[in-house]
Amino acid sequence: MADKVVNVEFLTVGGERVQAQGPEGASLLEVAQGAGMPLEGTCEGQMACSTCHVVVAPAWFAKLPPASADEEDMLDLAAAVTATSRLSCQIRLNAALDGLLVRIPGESRDMQQR
Repeated sequence: MADKVVNVEFLTVGGERVQAQGPEGASLLEVAQGAGMPLEGTCEGQMACSTCHVVVAPAWFAKLPPASADEEDMLDLAAAVTATSRLSCQIRLNAALDGLLVRIPGESRDMQQR
């Protein structure tokens, strides 16, 4: 049986809407990188950076599991954080997220690079 495909829409810094898909269980970071979004994911999902920060559309934010304390700590270091900011490496796609809309922030900050 094939994995269910989850549709995601990215809003780029320039205002372009980019459609992407990923299998259930994939991280949003993996899907974003596959779609050419400028998310570094420097720490490869280990929550040691904030280079995969995205802003989730408010209508979708409540459908996500709450951020862990470690994720909240890393978001404190991210640039341009909003009330619906998340680390894309911590969002796993599932059927309830089909159609998810996220915005790529205009700036990023990698605390590992000085």
